Amino acid sequence: MTEFNPPPLLRNPHVQTLISSTPLRSWPLKRRTRELRATAEDVILPCSDGIRLHGLYNAHPSPNRGLAILLHGWEGDAESSYQLSNAYTLHQAGFDVFRLHLRDHGPSHALNPELYNSTRLQEVIDAVVQVKQRYPRDKTFLAGHSLGGNFSLRLAARAPEQGLHLDKVVAVCPVLDPWRTMRELEQGSQIYHRYFVHRWKRSLKIKLEHFPELGYGDSLLEMETLADMNAYFVPNYTGYDDPRSYYEAYALTGDTLADLRIPSHLILSQDDPMIPCDDLERIAKTDALRIETPKYGGHCGFLLNWRMQGWIDQRLVELFH
Repeated sequence: MTEFNPPPLLRNPHVQTLISSTPLRSWPLKRRTRELRATAEDVILPCSDGIRLHGLYNAHPSPNRGLAILLHGWEGDAESSYQLSNAYTLHQAGFDVFRLHLRDHGPSHALNPELYNSTRLQEVIDAVVQVKQRYPRDKTFLAGHSLGGNFSLRLAARAPEQGLHLDKVVAVCPVLDPWRTMRELEQGSQIYHRYFVHRWKRSLKIKLEHFPELGYGDSLLEMETLADMNAYFVPNYTGYDDPRSYYEAYALTGDTLADLRIPSHLILSQDDPMIPCDDLERIAKTDALRIETPKYGGHCGFLLNWRMQGWIDQRLVELFH
């Protein structure tokens, strides 16, 4: 196993978390992945109840390692630096790669009239089933970051009853207790809070351009905080009466993972500023789940050096076997 041991300045959790989203990492990564992005196949996946999800597929000329499906975090997308870095490394290592978009992420806002919410697990299961059927390989792997990691582990727990086989699932900094994480965002660093308010509002504005009948435009103008947005959107658009009920509905804590049978690997840094590491004490422990807690890494950072090389890229290649 490759240990994560960054240089001293990269041991700061906020440096790890924030630098991953800056041009310092994204610009050279965009250049390096130019061919991967240019040759990606746009795919629309039909799911149950008429729902459609979007993804990007890159075939390997000789995919001797199998198929890797990647799932981004909340308000991220297939072009997020961690997604591109993972996809490029896995593709170079011999994997077919499919980067799946959650509803209303990336270019998918026009595909479904209803708004995204994180309890919509079935459509993600349907999409993964579709990907496996379209691109059958001897082995299929799934990796998700942050909220994508939460989806990935919930999917893994439900997969056997859905007739879905996966060889391994990896969750990087998955949201364990969404209610606690949301409070961390609301009450913690304003940098993270403002980032997610901006990204969520931008996504909602794009959605409204496609479906003006959703009718929340005037209300959205008045919202300034995540608490404002949760208080309005949860009871009006998710089917839950209040934010806490909604966030607890997709928590990994409690017995959510009690029936997990697919081999799974959870990676969470001890210094993650959004996902408290002690939440791991409140998830069900099973023989199928391995937990790795590096001392450093921030939230989905894990940069090895100032060349912006990603440690998670290496770990996925090691774990997907």
